[in-house]
Parts: sequence; structure tokens; C-alpha cells
Amino acid sequence: MSAIRQVNNQWRLSRQLGLAVIATVVLQGATALLWAGRAAERITQLEIRVASQQDVAERLARLETHMVQTRQSLTRIESQLDERE
Repeated sequence: MSAIRQVNNQWRLSRQLGLAVIATVVLQGATALLWAGRAAERITQLEIRVASQQDVAERLARLETHMVQTRQSLTRIESQLDERE
């Protein structure tokens, strides 16, 4: 039994060390919450950017289609002009 008592005596902590550990854990917890909040804000901003870029991509696809049709029209006009000459 004396061995068990010796082991228990080795794990005693003073009040000052206990308060320091508690303060450290609280500060680490606060830091983790701040980091998580900043990460959530970044994710929100990225989601907003992606949503706005989808509209831009859709408009770009429409413009490309319009350009193809314009080139086809221009080719037809040029061929008709060549035939008349």
C-alpha cells in the first residue's frame, strides 16, 4: 500500500499550477473559437464568389454561342458577296 500512496503523492499539483493550466486551456479554447470563426467567414466568402462566378460563366457561354452565330452569318455574307463579284 505504501507504493500506491507514493504514486498518489507524485501527482499532486499546487493551486498555482492548476490556475495556470486552466488559464492556458481557456486561452487555447478562445483561440480555437476565433480561428474557427475566421475559417467560417472565409468559407462563406468563397461560396459567395462561386455563386457569382456561375452567373458569369453562364453569360460567357451565351456570348460564345452568339459569337459563333455571328461568325457564321459573316461567312454567309462574305460568300454571297464573292458570288456577286
